[in-house]
Parts: sequence; C-alpha cells; structure tokens
Amino acid sequence: MDEAPSIALNGSPHPLKPGQSVLSLLQTLGLAEVPVLVEWNGTALFPREFPTTPLAPGDRLELIRIVAGG
Repeated sequence: MDEAPSIALNGSPHPLKPGQSVLSLLQTLGLAEVPVLVEWNGTALFPREFPTTPLAPGDRLELIRIVAGG
C-alpha cells in the first residue's frame, strides 16, 4: 500500500494535494492574507513566487508568520 504524498511543513509531515502550489497551501492553512515568510527547500521565496512555486512530495517548507508586537 502506497503512502499518501506529503511534504515536511515546519518539520512535521503534511499531506500534499496534486498540483498544489505554495499559495494554495497557504490558502488551505488560512495564511494567504497574512504576512508570512516562506522557506522552500532551504530557499527563501518572495510572495510573488508563491503562486508559481509547485510543491512536490518530500519538499521541506518552513513558514513563519510575521506578527507585530507593542
């Protein structure tokens, strides 16, 4: 029996949908409209790259939500 495809999201396994991009993942997580830093396989991405960066099984993604304090 094959395992479902997954990525490592902040160090934990996360299911991967076919054809999923960084932007569609952020939308699924409810993070598409908030400031977030994305590191994809060790490379920092610009927000303009989110829609065109495809995810593949085994990819490593680190997400850091930017929060202002005061």
